[in-house]
Amino acid sequence: MFEYRIATSDDIELLMESRLEMLKVVNNLDPNYQFDEELVNCSRDYFLNGDHTTVLVVDGEKVIACASMSYMWIMPTFSHPTGKRAHLMNVYTNKDYRRKGIARKMVNMLIEEAWNKGATEISLDATSLGRPLYESLGFGNNTEGMNLSR
Repeated sequence: MFEYRIATSDDIELLMESRLEMLKVVNNLDPNYQFDEELVNCSRDYFLNGDHTTVLVVDGEKVIACASMSYMWIMPTFSHPTGKRAHLMNVYTNKDYRRKGIARKMVNMLIEEAWNKGATEISLDATSLGRPLYESLGFGNNTEGMNLSR
């Protein structure tokens, strides 16, 4: 059976390993691709100091899946009285372990925690592969948002 656990700072090497693996797969990068030092250092800093929760799923000594919920505060509004919002990201399961309900369990763990922490909204950016899972969990398209990227 797999071990599902909330990552701590003691898991930093496992967190980094799983994040970099996920980025290679999602972006169709060569397995030997070398990441920019800034991305690696900023990712490590975020895992150690950011307002987030990451679930790791381990099979023996190997991380087979991960998912993160990042938290942010905005000015409270009528529809979001706490001002606390959450963003689900980096939901990833190693290809050899897919279609076993692992991602669903991780996401449900993070959703429950977000509601318990007072979040009034959970957003995410979905790939075509992940969209059916998120829709089955009640996520819908948001037509209110816009963004500006640099």
